[in-house]
Amino acid sequence: MILASWNVNSIGVRLPLVIDWLKETKVDVLCIQETKCVDEKFPKDDFLAIGYQSAYFGQKTYNGVAIVSRSDIAAVETNFPGIPKPEQARFVKAEIESVTILNSYIPNGSEPGSDKFEYKMAFLEALGEHLNKSYSKESRLLLCGDFNIAPLDIDVYDPDKTRGQILVSDDERDALAKLKGWGFVDGFRQHVEEGGHYTWWDYRQMAFRRKMGYRIDHVWLSEGLAPACVGSWIDINPRKKERPSDHTPILVELKV
Repeated sequence: MILASWNVNSIGVRLPLVIDWLKETKVDVLCIQETKCVDEKFPKDDFLAIGYQSAYFGQKTYNGVAIVSRSDIAAVETNFPGIPKPEQARFVKAEIESVTILNSYIPNGSEPGSDKFEYKMAFLEALGEHLNKSYSKESRLLLCGDFNIAPLDIDVYDPDKTRGQILVSDDERDALAKLKGWGFVDGFRQHVEEGGHYTWWDYRQMAFRRKMGYRIDHVWLSEGLAPACVGSWIDINPRKKERPSDHTPILVELKV
């Protein structure tokens, strides 16, 4: 199974790009964030036309998550007990080929100390509590999505210039490390040690061209699933296209 995670920043705007990418790569499962559309308008028929089933949870204008798969999708759930602000569509779970997939769009947080930042911290804490109550690290569990946090200095283009800012603040990194400590392995870092690999570049300041990126999109594997991961990579080609998302896909290959 090849699984990808991609914040598409509006499936309505980016649908042709996503469809073309799926046709080209033949990825088995794509976890999508920021669909920005209500469920009634999710383009399930467009995905079905190229062989992908869909599970989705959306809202108008903001947020929204989805999973599309070439294999059967089962046991779909949206939100989780205790999730803060459940009206925001940020979480969908499904089971595909014996793997439980949790696709999450973690809040951006705006700036450290803000109300939105506190919401981000509360979301991470609640997700960790849900994992403790519902799963074991020996299970075949995958957590992916736009986490809106670069875990390490090597995951950001200039750690000194950005230190303390949103996406890289100590509080965010500590909260993410606590979540990871539940029993996850970073699928990308399992195979790639060096820095300079990013999944998000601001639209402003020609950030992509100037390589001013952050690795804030992740695919994590439980200890029970990590041995099945035989590769991981980031595909920056979609970011080079016309009218791209500001994010690009991150992928793992699993022998399941």
